[in-house]
Amino acid sequence: MLAAGLLVATAYVAVLSQAHVLAGHPLVDGVLGIAVGLCVCSYPAANAIDLLFYRDYFRQPTSGWAGLGWLCLNALALTMGWLMITSGITHLVAQR
Repeated sequence: MLAAGLLVATAYVAVLSQAHVLAGHPLVDGVLGIAVGLCVCSYPAANAIDLLFYRDYFRQPTSGWAGLGWLCLNALALTMGWLMITSGITHLVAQR
């Protein structure tokens, strides 16, 4: 789910940075960016909450290089989702 969210967020940000319009109207682009950005951010946020509350359970998967890769993937997904939300808010506000 993290990789799929990264793919969607990257495609959205790339299309909007080149074309400046995705659906034809800034309101629709903004709402779409915010909604999908929140969905993309929800998975790494849920993983972070699980990691905080269930540290003993996640101690084994987060140790070593594989665990570091998993944490980096979560951080990257959270960052891309945040960029998507920011881009959506910018389009939503820019229409006025």
